[in-house]
Amino acid sequence: MNTMLHKGFTARIEYDERDHILVGRLLGIRCVISFHADTVSALREAFVKAVDDYLADCKAEGVKPEKPASGKLLLRVPPEVHGKALVAAQASGKSLNQWATEVLQGAVRAGS
Repeated sequence: MNTMLHKGFTARIEYDERDHILVGRLLGIRCVISFHADTVSALREAFVKAVDDYLADCKAEGVKPEKPASGKLLLRVPPEVHGKALVAAQASGKSLNQWATEVLQGAVRAGS
């Protein structure tokens, strides 16, 4: 996956074969914010403008901008997975939260 970063926001970048343009979309927030351009440099400018416009709109409306992630993650897993994860965490001398964070970090690195 190709991405761009600006002010803590990430955008996924794709090529639109039909229209022969680059298209980006902000990830990790509920608002749908997309942008497009013909070149990478123009796409970067459109991305920066999209993020900056979003932040300006939030300020003008008196609302707090969404953060791409809060740091809190609620997972629902089968009880047997929860139990095995708890045992693995305890066996490594870590809390379940510490252990899960490390596992998720490894998965993210492997997927990059």
